[in-house]
Amino acid sequence: MGNIAVNLKPGEELPLNPWALKLTEERSTPEAKRTDPKPNCLPDGVPREDPFPYKIVQTPKLIVFLLEGNVHSYRQIFMDGSGHPTDDLEPSYYGDSRGHWEGDTLVVDTIGFNDKTWFDGAGHPHTEKLHVTERYQRPDSAHLEFEITIDDPGAYTKPWYAHRNFTISKSGQWYQWICTVEENQHFFDNQGAPAVSSPPNK
Repeated sequence: MGNIAVNLKPGEELPLNPWALKLTEERSTPEAKRTDPKPNCLPDGVPREDPFPYKIVQTPKLIVFLLEGNVHSYRQIFMDGSGHPTDDLEPSYYGDSRGHWEGDTLVVDTIGFNDKTWFDGAGHPHTEKLHVTERYQRPDSAHLEFEITIDDPGAYTKPWYAHRNFTISKSGQWYQWICTVEENQHFFDNQGAPAVSSPPNK
């Protein structure tokens, strides 16, 4: 599964439509991986947002995810009960997210994605039909966990589910990590090169 943003159950395979499986295989070559949006400094989309940390800012009517990685972007979750727009919704990297509370569980429903992001470094695709449902919980003061449902009939034969745990940072500090295409190009050019030189002959 490469570095998919969420963990599938052991032995579980993604229910890819034939075209999506073919595209994933085509994206597996080193040259094709250069087109991965993430190392090209584009937003990760949902639910990739990894491996960089993010902060959650909560207000009564809005929750914002501040994302450290790539372009220091953000994701908004509207909590005002308004629902998704009924008129034309312009596709975007993070879609339109609407949240509500079910007891201590934050439920986030997101539609309106573009099809420009990859789910992971392996190149698993999605379409603009993508519908993501996330359920966030705090099992204790040091951890955040969420379950996610991916429903995209354009790319997958049925919905699939995943789960992930996060450790909450005690310091809350971020690094000033700036994504540049030039640095990422250098990384790809040197993939496969030895990490250290051979030891000298004695």
